[in-house]
Formats: sequence, structure tokens, C-alpha cells
Amino acid sequence: MSDAAATEPDRDGPSRLFLGPNWFAAVMGTGIVANAGVSLPYHVPGLIGFAHGVWLVASALLVVLVAVTASHWLRDRDLARSHGRDVQMSHFYGAPPMAFMTVGAGALLAGQWLLGHSLAVGVDWVLWSAGTLGGLVTAVVMPFRLFTQIEVRPDAAFGGWLMPVVPPMVSASTGALLIPSLAASWRPTLFYACFALFGMSLFAALIIITLIWSRLAHFGSSHSARVPTLWIVLGPLGQSITAAGLLGAQAHLATSADITRGMEVFSVLYGVPVWGFAMLWAMLALALTLHTWRRRLPFALTWWSFTFPVGVTVTGTIRLAAETGLGAFRVASAVGYLALLSAWTLVFTRTALGARRGQLLRVPAPASTTPPAFKTPLEARVP
Repeated sequence: MSDAAATEPDRDGPSRLFLGPNWFAAVMGTGIVANAGVSLPYHVPGLIGFAHGVWLVASALLVVLVAVTASHWLRDRDLARSHGRDVQMSHFYGAPPMAFMTVGAGALLAGQWLLGHSLAVGVDWVLWSAGTLGGLVTAVVMPFRLFTQIEVRPDAAFGGWLMPVVPPMVSASTGALLIPSLAASWRPTLFYACFALFGMSLFAALIIITLIWSRLAHFGSSHSARVPTLWIVLGPLGQSITAAGLLGAQAHLATSADITRGMEVFSVLYGVPVWGFAMLWAMLALALTLHTWRRRLPFALTWWSFTFPVGVTVTGTIRLAAETGLGAFRVASAVGYLALLSAWTLVFTRTALGARRGQLLRVPAPASTTPPAFKTPLEARVP
């Protein structure tokens, strides 16, 4: 049972909202529709205007969620704090930092028509800085809690475990967009910082993906609302391809000619094989999702996993199309974007209806009377 479900008696009281950090996935999923839309290697009438509008929606969602979350912490602190103690919800504290950086990158990519270049750069710097700092905290704190406090069952690994460690990869890709805005003397610092953030997230993500594969092989997909989180695996894969491509494109502003050429080559030699694995995982995730759908897949905010991970895979494909000049990647990016649009439309509509009816904002009923398991201190376990 989640701690959040056990915090208070008047669970059905109208003043109590169950507003977890997972709500920020809606900002991520909406923002990436805009960012990918303005980056597509095709000229489609109305697409840029559509992307501008979607970025405004994502920005408004971010402002509203920040305000409502702050109010939630002031009015119902016990319930708000319970999210951090919940064995599954706590991992989604990685969503707010990524939401900040997605909207920030959108300010540069899709918001300049409204903000102007200088203000767009300023907004991006503020949101990128806040998101990067928050992401570094989640990348350390949440694994630490997992290692020391939470009792992990053999079948516990799920896509949500990736949420705290992916933000540094988002920092790497979105930070690359800010390199041109710095004075020449500061550009190498940001470039290498982004490259370090790339590695920080990549290796942690690869370990977790291996654990998820092992759990699927030994215990199956669970046929529950956790199944959509399998799509989160595409997040670090697609985002790393995007980051490698963007850092390769900006390397000439911050490094020597030799390193610049090496980064350009690396972006392709790394990106293409990882893209291949991403396609394998996408097919497996689709098969498992459809398998569960036939048995009944309940709607939950985990459905937002169908959006942002697919979106960053699209942006990674767009980068590969630019770097290789291969028409197949151009076509793949268009197909991927159509899939992203379909998923976003479905999930956005279902979320809006669920929020309007209050179904997604109620404190869930306890599933059992057994409290979540937490690890005992190491010294207490040593005979």
C-alpha cells in the first residue's frame, strides 16, 4: 500500500487533492510535442503554428502545476510529504525537473515568435538551471533511498525507476542549445558539463534497463497500470541520441577541430546502434501494451509514458536524419511524430476528463492493511 493512501481519514473530502509529482509528466509529454514539431525535417502547412500553440499549453500547465503543488504543500503537508515515502510515486520526483527543461527548451525552439530571442534565452536559462539542479538531486537522493530504505521485491523493477536518473540526460541535450548564448570563454565549460551529465545518466539508465528486462523475463509484465511505464525506457535511449547529436553540432563552438570532428563521428556511431535498440524496445513495449490492453489496461497517469519517451525518440531520429542525410531517418521521424500526436491526443483527452470528474485527484483507497516495506538499518541485520 502507498503511504499516500494511508495518511488521512477524510479521503473523500473535497479539500484533499492527491497531486503527486507524476502530474508533471503531462507537461513533459505536451512540451515534447511542440519541440519535436518545430524540429521535423519537413515543411507541413500549419505545423509550426500548431507547435507554438502546444508550447503555450505546456507552459500554462507548468505554471498551474507549480502553483497548485505549492498550495498543496501549504494546505496538506502530510499528504504531500507522503509522496516521497511512497515506494512507487517517489521515483516520479524526476518529472518536475524534466518538465522545467522541456518547457525551457521549447522557449528557444517554439517560443521565440512570442518572447523574442533574448527573453527566450533568459527563460531557458532559468528553467534549465532549476531543472538541472533538481535533476541532480533526484539522481542521487532517489537511488540512495532505494538502496538504503525501501525493501525491494524481486519483481519490483519498473520503468519508473528511470525517472530520477534521466533528468541529467535532458540537461545534456537541452544544455547544448544554450552553448551559443554564452561568451566564448564559458562555452567549453558548459559543453563538457553537458557531456559529463550525458554519462551520469547513461550508465545509470543502462543498469536499470537491464533490471527491467530481467524482471520481465522472470515475472512478466504484471498486466497492470505499470505496463505503460515500459515505454519510459525509450526516454534515456532517445534523449541520449538527441544529446549526442546536439553536442556534436555545437562542438565547434567549444572545442578544438579534432574533438569537434570526433564528436560529429561519435554522434552517428553511438546514435545509430542505440536507435536500433530503441526500435527493438518499442516493438516489445507495443506488443506487451496490446497484450495487456486485451485483458483491460486501466487508465492512469502512467499513460503519459506513451508521450515524452516517444517524443525524444523522434527528436533523436531527427538528429540522425540531419547527421547521416539518410531519407529513411526522415521518414521514420515523420512516422514517429504521427504516433506521438495520436498518443498525446488520447492521453491529454483522458487526463482532462479524469481531472474534470475528480477521478485523478482523489486520495486512493487503501489496497491492503500492510504498510510498505522499508529496509532495516544495516547494523540491525548483522548478526
